[in-house]
Amino acid sequence: MKKKTTILIIFTILIFSQLTINSCSNRQDTVSCFPNIPINVSLNLNLPAYFNLTQSGGWVYVNEQQSGTRGLIIVRRSSTTFMIYDRNAPHICPDTNTTLEVSDLSIVCPKDNAKWILLTGQPIAVAGVQPKTYPYNYDPVSNILSIYN
Repeated sequence: MKKKTTILIIFTILIFSQLTINSCSNRQDTVSCFPNIPINVSLNLNLPAYFNLTQSGGWVYVNEQQSGTRGLIIVRRSSTTFMIYDRNAPHICPDTNTTLEVSDLSIVCPKDNAKWILLTGQPIAVAGVQPKTYPYNYDPVSNILSIYN
C-alpha cells in the first residue's frame, strides 16, 4: 500500500512539473497555456440580445455556459457566415487584462494593444497569430447559430 502511494505521488509530481515547464511555449495557433475547454453554445438569433447580429459587420459578446473561460466574440460577416472568436488572447498566457475586446472595427488585447481586424481576424499590430476561432452551424430558416469545438 505504501509503495503504491509513493508511486502515485511521484507520478503526480512529474505531471505537474511537465505542465509548469511547458506552460507558455508557443504553438502554431496559440500559446500552449491557452485554455482548452469544450465550447458548445446554441443561440437563437431571433432574440433581442442578438439584434446586432442581424446585419453584416454586427457583433456581440457571448458569455453563456460552455462558451469558454472568458466568453466569445461573434461577428456576422454576411447573410450566412460568421466569425467566432475566443476572448482569450492567443499570443500570451491568460493574465489580468488579456480578455479580448472589440473597439471600432478591431479586436484589441488591453494588456499589450495587440490588434486584429474584426471581420477576418488578421493581425494588425503586435501579435503574429490570429485569435482562436471555432466552427459553427447556422440554420437560416430557424435562425439558430450553434458553436462547438
